[in-house]
Amino acid sequence: MARDIQERIKKLIIDQRLPSGAPLPTEPELMELLGVSRNSVREALKALVAMGIVEIRHGFGTYVGAMSMAPMIEGLAFRTVAGHYRGEDSLLQLLELREAVETGLLARLAGQVPASDLAELDALVDRMESEAAVGTVAAETDRAFHATLYRCLRNPLLGEVLEAFWDAFHRVRTDLVDIPHDPKVTFRQHREILDAVRSGDTFRAEQAVREHFGNLRTRLASAGARGQAEASTPHAKRANDR
Repeated sequence: MARDIQERIKKLIIDQRLPSGAPLPTEPELMELLGVSRNSVREALKALVAMGIVEIRHGFGTYVGAMSMAPMIEGLAFRTVAGHYRGEDSLLQLLELREAVETGLLARLAGQVPASDLAELDALVDRMESEAAVGTVAAETDRAFHATLYRCLRNPLLGEVLEAFWDAFHRVRTDLVDIPHDPKVTFRQHREILDAVRSGDTFRAEQAVREHFGNLRTRLASAGARGQAEASTPHAKRANDR
């Protein structure tokens, strides 16, 4: 019953072509429209809020939600953390998913990025160089580079998915492992990606992106091995003490 009410409210949004932010019928109106109780309507709305489909503004009413990728990010992050603590390579799996999507898009990018985006990417790589010189490349600079690189594809959904993968990976990575890195290598790899895309050489661009993700994969494996060694040290010490 609860799932059926959710689907009927979703159908209402679709049938009436309601955009994000549009007001929905009030609870009494939904009760009458759907022929169900107040509690049933509230339970359905709670579920739709969790999905980002509906937004409840207390004191104002119920509105069509932003329908963002936030629930997807939360799901990816939780799945990755849970898998990590079960001994799975879940963070590596998430990294490989990002790599597959980004590499697959390069054939459409090479030689097609507009001059304005190239200028913005040049500025971001210059910022990476400055940041690397003082010890680290900021996560937000890396994020902005990847978002700007694929922006010219004019696909908002694709942009949101890439952002979701990036957010989930970096949130979980920060929580679970400390990945060592050489910021100068990070800067050089992004410069090579940009130069390859600018040149129109799809193969070179794909190789540059694969090298970048390969470096991340190596760093991730190194951090994982170090973490396992540190985790086993107390056990070894107790054994020696005995």
